[in-house]
Amino acid sequence: MAAISESSGILTAVSKPLRTNQEGNRPLLHGLWSLEVDISDRSKNIVAASNRPTNSKCIYQCRCIILFLGLALWGCSGQQSALEPSGEEAASVAQLFWAMLGGGAVIWLGLMALLATAIRGKLGPIDNRAATQLVFWGGAVLPSAALVGLLGYALWLMPGLRPFANSGAPQVIIEVTGRQFWWDVIYRLPGGVQFRTANEIVLPVGQRVEFSLKSTDVIHSFWIPSLAGKVDMIPGRTNRLSLVATKEGRFRGPCAEYCGTSHALMAVEVTSLPVQEFALWTERRKQPSPGVFAPGSELFEKHGCGSCHRVEGTSAASRFGPDLSHLGSRNTLGAGILPNTPETISSFIVRPDAIKPGTHMPAFDMLPPDDIRSIAVWLKGLE
Repeated sequence: MAAISESSGILTAVSKPLRTNQEGNRPLLHGLWSLEVDISDRSKNIVAASNRPTNSKCIYQCRCIILFLGLALWGCSGQQSALEPSGEEAASVAQLFWAMLGGGAVIWLGLMALLATAIRGKLGPIDNRAATQLVFWGGAVLPSAALVGLLGYALWLMPGLRPFANSGAPQVIIEVTGRQFWWDVIYRLPGGVQFRTANEIVLPVGQRVEFSLKSTDVIHSFWIPSLAGKVDMIPGRTNRLSLVATKEGRFRGPCAEYCGTSHALMAVEVTSLPVQEFALWTERRKQPSPGVFAPGSELFEKHGCGSCHRVEGTSAASRFGPDLSHLGSRNTLGAGILPNTPETISSFIVRPDAIKPGTHMPAFDMLPPDDIRSIAVWLKGLE
């Protein structure tokens, strides 16, 4: 036997026949040697104290898991979430996601249950025939049936994901061209009416809208997760996207294909409005802004801003850069990266490359600060 003396704390081992404990249960150790440890009260306290860090570690791990799950669930909502759909097509995408997640969860739980049973040894010996059947049914038939079922369900949803045939003529056609690193937007309305804007899109709720998607430089990808799936924008090719917004709100869409240095700084803001409000919005966009002749317009033209930008109602008519007509009514500046204020407009004029690396707009830090301020205030006034 092995014993620890309370006074000396010395461990001694003594050979002794295998015996059972006092309650008559199973042997203390399976073998010819048994180990008995007589621990003093002080030693027990030491052992108890040594267990505390383990418990604290478990609590810490549980808290980390709960925090991770909370953050994961928090990310399932918001302006840029495919799991909080506000469009018919996005609802089909979310439905497909949950179906595949459920199918994958069932398969994973089944495998974990089988693995736990095998580890605990409750299955007992398995002959070759049983093992072969387990591999055949569990490793071939069931996974294949699950994959075929999920694929069939996805194909069944496909008309809702890309509704072109028999979906009705679109009420509004919006041509969106991806550029480094902004979005050129042209509205084409019934009756041949059209107007231009940039980086922000307004949609009518309940009406089908068709997007004509293009690119002039590299591959971009147009994606509004809350409204529809994504579609690539490929130079020399026009792709189509059709969607119906079902809720009012503001949504955000990133460029979903790496397109250069400021790829992460290229987003599109989308607002869905009731049909009557959308009609009023389009009527205002057809006309020049009331503030187009306010002080600052002459400085805009004097310093050559019209060589790259267009402002409705002025001599600035270039289409090389974003259209700045009605800039003051937009929610953001620089394709969704800055709040739209005179201060941020001034900062962008002075050093655009510091805000958006790789932009084609040159710096105008050589201009007098008062001129920059006047131009920024004028642009903000273009409601």
